[in-house]
Amino acid sequence: MTMTLNALILNQGADRKVSGAIETLADDRLPAGDVTVAVDYSTLNYKDGLVLTTGGGLVRTWPHVGGIDFAGTVEASGTSAFRPGDKVVLNGWRVGELHWGGYATRARVKGDWLVKLPPSISTRRAMAIGTAGYTSMLCVLALEKHGVRPAAGEVLVTGAAGGVGSVAVAILAKLGYTVVAATGRPQEGDYLRSLGAATVMPRKELVEAPDRPLLSERFAGVVDTVSGVMLAKALAQVKYGGAAAVCGLAGGAAFPGSILPFILRGVTMYGIDSVMLPKAPREEAWRRLATDLPMDKLDATVSEAGLADLMTLAPKILKGEIRGRVVVDVNR
Repeated sequence: MTMTLNALILNQGADRKVSGAIETLADDRLPAGDVTVAVDYSTLNYKDGLVLTTGGGLVRTWPHVGGIDFAGTVEASGTSAFRPGDKVVLNGWRVGELHWGGYATRARVKGDWLVKLPPSISTRRAMAIGTAGYTSMLCVLALEKHGVRPAAGEVLVTGAAGGVGSVAVAILAKLGYTVVAATGRPQEGDYLRSLGAATVMPRKELVEAPDRPLLSERFAGVVDTVSGVMLAKALAQVKYGGAAAVCGLAGGAAFPGSILPFILRGVTMYGIDSVMLPKAPREEAWRRLATDLPMDKLDATVSEAGLADLMTLAPKILKGEIRGRVVVDVNR
């Protein structure tokens, strides 16, 4: 009997615009890999929004299946690291870009790309966390390893109402940090305070700070999801010896900043890569998520969608119009 799967199949037209339709495919259409996973949930990230609208220069061949994250149950394994029935999660590895991803009911990947889920995290919650939450945890780990502790002072989170920002606020608050949540959506103030933010800073206040390379020292650390002018103004306010964990570029890849915070205040900037990170730090991040992310706060950030909703949602995440996390039930 031939196995089949349902998938959101994407094609790019001559105008570079992407169209998508749900199709039923034979199992042999799946790409090469030594582990086959029955996918329960995927999610919607900024990078997914690029793939779903224009390809974003990330996809090499069409037709394509997007989805840079998925969580589900191992169906078949050609590696001793996984057995049928294992609950697993995948983040990154160019899946959903160069390799077919999680917007399907089944996926086939390299076993080295998978992480076993901690028992306390369901597949749905794994995708409520997704690459956004996993990246948030990597940012927190970087600040911790630098020596930034709650007693050191405020920690700024930029793009705080988005997926990465929301989870970062919740984790930092649970760990006892005083969180300043910067957002371009001041109407989300109550939401951010419910996640644990002590202060909600309108984006305008940060961006329109005086245009000087060094401003008054305020922040012990920064989790930056935006880059651009916001990062430059944030770095100008980091305390001596502080650090910034930088993981996003929603505000553009350019950095209109100065070297002075680094050489006069000893500020360190950590670039956070979630895509090609080796397995051991991935497993550490997921272990910490199981203990340090308040799941009730996580649940409050989540909305749910099906495969048929993704083409409509994609432009919204690119415009910053999505609050928190979108969990995609691929079987819906």
